[in-house]
Amino acid sequence: MGIENLKTILKNERNDISFEIKTPIISASGTYGYNTEFADFIDLNCFGAISTKGITLEKRPGNSGDRIFEVQNGMINRIGLENVGIDNFIKEKLPVLREKNIDFLLNIAGSTMEDYEKLATIANDNGIKALEVNVSCPNVKSGCLEFGLNPTSLFELVKKIRRSYNGFLIVKLSPNTSDIKPLATAVQSAGADCISAINTLRGLGVKIDFAGNKFIKKSVQGGLSGTCIKPVALFMVNQIKQVVDIPIIAMGGISKLSDLFEFIAVGADAFQIGTMNFIDPGICTNLALELSKFMDENGFKNFDELKGAIRNDQ
Repeated sequence: MGIENLKTILKNERNDISFEIKTPIISASGTYGYNTEFADFIDLNCFGAISTKGITLEKRPGNSGDRIFEVQNGMINRIGLENVGIDNFIKEKLPVLREKNIDFLLNIAGSTMEDYEKLATIANDNGIKALEVNVSCPNVKSGCLEFGLNPTSLFELVKKIRRSYNGFLIVKLSPNTSDIKPLATAVQSAGADCISAINTLRGLGVKIDFAGNKFIKKSVQGGLSGTCIKPVALFMVNQIKQVVDIPIIAMGGISKLSDLFEFIAVGADAFQIGTMNFIDPGICTNLALELSKFMDENGFKNFDELKGAIRNDQ
């Protein structure tokens, strides 16, 4: 079965910049890898796009100790942006993406505004079509949330990146705020083409065992993801949609076809799948095929028509 009916064009009508992908389903940063790591499990031809592991200027080893902690209906991670660094990405990972014709978002993170500017310049110089700016990772000591939770700082950061990068600019927002609307407004005003949301929630996982007549305690603090955060993600996407007119890539607890419909109803134009990749490596491809089949069987010619029907029937 073909998936031609899923072709998705994310377009910023304000500046006529767009990003075209085969399907609206993207693997979320940190849950897939850099390029073809999942090729043994999925048909890459049915894949929308991948958001790469978060890339920093220098190679990073990530956090020490436990990095993954399973909780009810989700998990907590504290990877700490382990990655190969931008130079190694350009030399080793980018050629594979281009050889295999894989659409991707380069996810970037920095400790300072200058870091983000340099990364954006490198991306621009290498003709990278789409950039996803991570200002929302809760697992690093500096950067990311320092910018992502302050509308003024966020505006200044995105403005600097916009000056350095001419491609499709996506900003990934955090849910760890009392009001996401000013952040979304700042992002759009600064020249971003798209918003992706939500990143992980701050969380603490605790495990207590009783052995040898004493309690053994273990805890991991980091970013909470999985199906347990879907109601928060739906709320945040709905809030963002109320104040922006640029596209929204929604994520947070997506695991089945009905989840896609729910996110469309509150404003999503595309989706990212994260934690479910660890449970079902073929989730992105399988959801794309299921969505395409549903559209064929119910007379929807393309994805835009489906979105319109869901929103107009409310």
